[in-house]
Amino acid sequence: MKKHGKENFARKGGDNLAVKVIELVGASTESWPKAVEEAVSKAGESLRNIHGVDVISLKAQVKDGKITEYRADVKIAFVIE
Repeated sequence: MKKHGKENFARKGGDNLAVKVIELVGASTESWPKAVEEAVSKAGESLRNIHGVDVISLKAQVKDGKITEYRADVKIAFVIE
């Protein structure tokens, strides 16, 4: 996953902009990548201009020795209009 470094937010023509970063937890019964995708997908339902995701940590729920849920703590960066 690509981190949301400042250099990734430059606009053509050098316009100024503001970027907001929020933290979310995505969950999936399939995998950690699916948990990350879920977080980004859900964020995309209410946010525009998402430019990056930074995976902070990965966790899992375990029951009877098997993973039952994958969780991804992510930071999502988007440009404020």
